[in-house]
Amino acid sequence: MEEEQLISDLINRKESSFKYLVDKYQQRLYGTCFALLLNEMDAEDLTQDVFIEVYESISSFKGNASLSTWMHRIAVNACLDFIRKKKRKKRFAFMTSLFNDDQSEKAEIIGLTNFISPAHQLEDKERAMVLAKAVNKLPESQRTAFNLNKIEDLSYAEIAVIMDLTESSVTSLLFRAKENLRKYLHDYYKNQN
Repeated sequence: MEEEQLISDLINRKESSFKYLVDKYQQRLYGTCFALLLNEMDAEDLTQDVFIEVYESISSFKGNASLSTWMHRIAVNACLDFIRKKKRKKRFAFMTSLFNDDQSEKAEIIGLTNFISPAHQLEDKERAMVLAKAVNKLPESQRTAFNLNKIEDLSYAEIAVIMDLTESSVTSLLFRAKENLRKYLHDYYKNQN
């Protein structure tokens, strides 16, 4: 189906077109959400939220980018908002708690062991966990750019549109992300010996 026709059908609320859209993009958007959230249930929920947002706001789609890029942008923004809200809740819980919550750290580590993208299966779960923890330490913008490039295999131009940046800014973010990862991983493996 041609993209222009699909958009027109979506604007006209044609149910078969929405089903087609979900079938075509569900796995990629789920992969984006999972790469940013590292939690299957949260990624599934936000993927559904993204499709609802697309359905509700398709009439505001300007066509400055492809439909896929626009949906990825919605997914990334939804994930980043979710992460920010989650961090606020954690800070609030920490402030009101009088004791250390070791269970949340264990749950976070367990979630990190599941950071194995279906497209990029890693044989060694320990390495996957170490890498996921290192990626999770990156500043938000670097982590987002890194995941979109390395996990979703998006081009710098696509990432620039999704993140509302210039391509040179994306290049810079990815360079800094790689440098930070190199440092985190070097420090980790140095301490292991």
